[in-house]
Amino acid sequence: MNDDINYKIAELESKIAMLPEGSITKKTIKGKEYFYHRIMRDGKRLENYVSFEELPSLKDKIEKRKALEKELKDLKRLAPKSTKQSADNLNFKTMVRTGSNLESQIELTRKYKKRECISVLRDYVLGPRQDKVLIIYGLRRTGKTTMIRQILTELSPAEFKKAAFIQVTVNDTLADVDADLKMLEKNGFKYVFIDEVTLMEDFVEGAAIFSDIYASSGMKIVLSGTDSLGFAFTKEEQLYDRCILLHTTFIPYREFEEVLGIRGIDEYIRYGGTMSLSGINYNVDAPFSDSKHTEEYIDTAIARNIQHSLKSYQYGGHFRLLLDLYERGELTNVINRVVENINHSFTKDVIERTFRSHDISVTASNLLRDREKPINIKEHMDVDEVTSGIMKMLDILNKEDQSIDIDADHMSQIKEYLAMLDLIMEIDLESLPEVSRKGKITIITQPGMRYAQAEAITTNILLDSEFQELSIKERQRIIDRLLSEIRGRMMEDIILLETKLAYPNKKVFKLQFPVGEFDMVVFDPKELNCEIYEVKYSKEIVAEQYRHIADKEKCALTSRRYGKIKGKYVIYRGENTSCGEINYLNVEEYLKFRTS
Repeated sequence: MNDDINYKIAELESKIAMLPEGSITKKTIKGKEYFYHRIMRDGKRLENYVSFEELPSLKDKIEKRKALEKELKDLKRLAPKSTKQSADNLNFKTMVRTGSNLESQIELTRKYKKRECISVLRDYVLGPRQDKVLIIYGLRRTGKTTMIRQILTELSPAEFKKAAFIQVTVNDTLADVDADLKMLEKNGFKYVFIDEVTLMEDFVEGAAIFSDIYASSGMKIVLSGTDSLGFAFTKEEQLYDRCILLHTTFIPYREFEEVLGIRGIDEYIRYGGTMSLSGINYNVDAPFSDSKHTEEYIDTAIARNIQHSLKSYQYGGHFRLLLDLYERGELTNVINRVVENINHSFTKDVIERTFRSHDISVTASNLLRDREKPINIKEHMDVDEVTSGIMKMLDILNKEDQSIDIDADHMSQIKEYLAMLDLIMEIDLESLPEVSRKGKITIITQPGMRYAQAEAITTNILLDSEFQELSIKERQRIIDRLLSEIRGRMMEDIILLETKLAYPNKKVFKLQFPVGEFDMVVFDPKELNCEIYEVKYSKEIVAEQYRHIADKEKCALTSRRYGKIKGKYVIYRGENTSCGEINYLNVEEYLKFRTS
């Protein structure tokens, strides 16, 4: 019973630490209302302007914090004083957990399956002594804190007695953590895990103490947090070559299936990107369950990720343009514009042009050319009304509604920033016979974020009164076609991305011809051979699917440029089989075994 109470207390304290404190105040200036977030720092009252768009979310989080604080206060009354550990009597300045208090905090994670990247953490914690710290970073809900708790369960009883977990809050300073580390070192602690360390405003400037003082003295120091920019600045400045980086943002399909217990490419397309999906092995709300939750995730995990770094660190000037966008409430607009764009292009034109859904346009074009039942869906919906609904749901703005003129520098910084978060990766685009014509395609590494936009689109189409005049079968055919088109493009991106990451010594790219393309080529520069692929979101085998990779002229050009073609493949949703020289590969099997 006492352990259960201690575990609940630890969970509440962690949740409270991640929510904003303070209160909302209102001022009326020249008849116009303005809202501010009021907090206290070192006895001083600080107020930060809150945009009208941010106000509901901030209010909700402050109210949630107050409710949790009340719940924590009531719960602490039930916790017997005798359950406190001797280490608690050391009068720590920050939230430090050791002994049975720490055991209660990690107990629940014993039943969770582990991510593959935990091996890096295991090698550091259980490996030989070194004068480096290990940094775990990535977007929210990608398993950082869970991995720390899991590795604690692997310590022997003797090692566990020397382990401590520090939960940093926005009120903590580096001096506070330093004082606690000195106390822990004096009392024989060897393993220290510091969560949300970048919440300290002076973290970057003084981060070297973790490696230079404590790691070099034999302590194993693990730092974690969601502030990727803060860690990037630290890597370049204070820690340089004295840290090991462990990224958690990208979650491949095989981990999605193995760790969460969720199977199927459609489920990965819909929810992939975080470790938070109600399933066999975990039971947490999915952040990509609908557009509202997705927008909240984009705002808190991505857009807001930069706010603390750019305001707190002197090195933040490099991304100052992004802070301006964030403070005007327009950074989410730009990110969503790029995600919705069919090629995820980081160009000024993508943001400035009048918004029209690429997904609707592509589907409309394909349905108009449908051989069996062609239909012009734009004649059966109020496109302007549907577009307006999509824009409102996704916080997308047209140029005339933007308060900042976005230029090439904005787009360059956004691309650099999203790459630092591991949210985007690039795939080469090559051409034959014009070998000099090259390009790049950008892929979003969190599929659920992209697919949530598709569901926002279908929601608005289904609400359209003109669309409702079609028969239910026709409406369903159009919606199914729209979602199928999107899933097909996303499945292709997923395969390109995971194949590239699985074969770092090979070239993975899309190959274009004057007419047609190979969806993927895997070229081995050492063996001078290649494999060519088509990717189809289908369970059926149709000759039309492999017409390009069976084309003799295209294959001759390819083998002349990239060597002998070892295999011709179609990756699809059906069973593994072959059709002459064409091998059909099941997509889930391919992602689990060929890219592992």
